[in-house]
Amino acid sequence: MKPKPKKKIRPCKPEHILSDPLLNKGTAFTYEERNKLKLNGLIPYHVSTLEHQVQRRYQNFKAQTTDLAKHLFLSALYNRNEVLFFKLVSEHITEMLPYIYTPTVGDVSLHYSYLYTEPRGIYLSYPQKDKIEEIINNIAQDEIDVIVVTDGERILGLGDLGTGGMAIPVGKLTLYTLFGGIHPGRTLPVMLDVGTNNPTLLNDPLYIGWREKRISGKEYDAFIDRFVKAVKKRFPKVLLQWEDFGREHAQPLLENYRHQICSFNDDIQGTASVALASLLTAIKMNHSELHQQRIVIFGGGSAGIGIANNFLGAMMAAGISKEKALQEIYIIDIHGLVHQGLPEIPAHQKLFARPKKGDKQIMLLDVVKEVRPTVLIGVSAQPSVFNEEVITTMAQYVERPIVFPLSNPTSKCEAHPADLLEWTKGKAIIATGSPFEEVTYQGKKFPIAQCNNVYIYPGIGLGVIACKAKEVSETMFYKAAEILSKHSPMLKTPHGTLFPSFEKLAEISREIALAVVKVAEDEGLSPKTDEKTRKKMIDSSIWKPAYT
Repeated sequence: MKPKPKKKIRPCKPEHILSDPLLNKGTAFTYEERNKLKLNGLIPYHVSTLEHQVQRRYQNFKAQTTDLAKHLFLSALYNRNEVLFFKLVSEHITEMLPYIYTPTVGDVSLHYSYLYTEPRGIYLSYPQKDKIEEIINNIAQDEIDVIVVTDGERILGLGDLGTGGMAIPVGKLTLYTLFGGIHPGRTLPVMLDVGTNNPTLLNDPLYIGWREKRISGKEYDAFIDRFVKAVKKRFPKVLLQWEDFGREHAQPLLENYRHQICSFNDDIQGTASVALASLLTAIKMNHSELHQQRIVIFGGGSAGIGIANNFLGAMMAAGISKEKALQEIYIIDIHGLVHQGLPEIPAHQKLFARPKKGDKQIMLLDVVKEVRPTVLIGVSAQPSVFNEEVITTMAQYVERPIVFPLSNPTSKCEAHPADLLEWTKGKAIIATGSPFEEVTYQGKKFPIAQCNNVYIYPGIGLGVIACKAKEVSETMFYKAAEILSKHSPMLKTPHGTLFPSFEKLAEISREIALAVVKVAEDEGLSPKTDEKTRKKMIDSSIWKPAYT
């Protein structure tokens, strides 16, 4: 287990200890510790165990009456006592995860300026661009394992939320610790405040970000480059995760920096990997093969193209030619089917452009009728676009339609699982981007799988951090998808869910991490070791919540 990271200046005053979430034990300080640290009188007399503290906090959590109140309760605990927070959540993970991340994090991002209380992470604002190096150098931690960074331009399916996007890196890093065992003191959320084009925020006197329109072009590029160079200089072995950048920037940032600093984009690669895991399981249930799928992806942004590229790579890895694989993948964007007859095709979509189909727009229903897809994936943030006509048409040609409405939060989902089961007479294989309750159809209960990136990125991160890989490769994501697919309950129970329970995810993340280290070694991204050393490397990197 890694030791707690040292800080440049250790707090010495009692009030500093009680206000530092990594040091504070609350009522669990022993009498000896209270005497030594001069805490007597500052906390109640009784010495509690961590287990008793968890019981108290769980009762407090259950007393909260709204989703937002539950989030705020957990957030306050996180800012007060991190060991207790992670112990509590780890014991009630399925119940509490929706309040830490999706869907509640969407509401938090929307109202961030009104909910902001405690500082966490760093905010790099464009007016302070000349101070980026100074701010990075002033970070208290001497070592950081993982940074999650956003510019708030495309938060979930909610759009440009400016500084409100900070809720996403904070939430993601919480899940890195819960499922990947990354020490919370070795993580850092970063908000790149480059303005916002959201008129509501620009006109809100209580908005806490830089109240100007977003910078772009050379100004934006230079700001990002300065940030990356400052981080790399201060933390040369850090893993950097790009999160919720707009389509104009997401793919270029990944391509520009993936070989300069160990980094990946979760919206592109993480989403694609967990979608691939879903697909691998679903086609096994259909007694089919990957090359036999006809895949329609509704949404041509970074997530949609990331999924398409991932599927393409997986098909080629399975021995399918690139030309044949491309014939089975269809992208639908704002102008309909992406084909070579369109006046403009964004660079990231060109590989998947179909042969010219005239000059007219070819919309979703037309594509379903012509292509007869076996797989329909939504990453468009257009609610209810997978309507009854689309789904019943698809079901005419496919025995068990594979339908993944992946947009989140829930309000942006392309279809409701209950409708999908109704329209397909209970035959659809479903995964959603946000959590849904199980659906009862004709007396049978159908659990709804959440196609959540958390099944992938904590394991990827743990493996990369443990072996100090130079880069994050695409092979790591393919391997992670294969491992996750093997753990699907649906393979044992036909009406089970596509994904294992969150209670099993920490162990699955460990398995993914071991595979990631092996891939890194095979691809020359980290030194060669043996299986025993790899296991020791991973296990020594995993932090578990306990007082020391």
